[in-house]
Amino acid sequence: MVDLFRIVIVGEIVWLGILVVALFTGPSILAWTAVTGAALGGIGMAIMTWQRSAARRGSKTAQQGL
Repeated sequence: MVDLFRIVIVGEIVWLGILVVALFTGPSILAWTAVTGAALGGIGMAIMTWQRSAARRGSKTAQQGL
């Protein structure tokens, strides 16, 4: 399996960088897009952590191969 945490962290850094640039250039739809992208990345990382811990516990409902 591919370790997705590195990919998500890189995506988070990119979205937060875009947010900083958007905030310096003035309020725009780009700032809200960056906030949404960073928030969804955080939610995705939380779900991956939750699934990985469930798989390590041996939960029947956890995804396999994590």
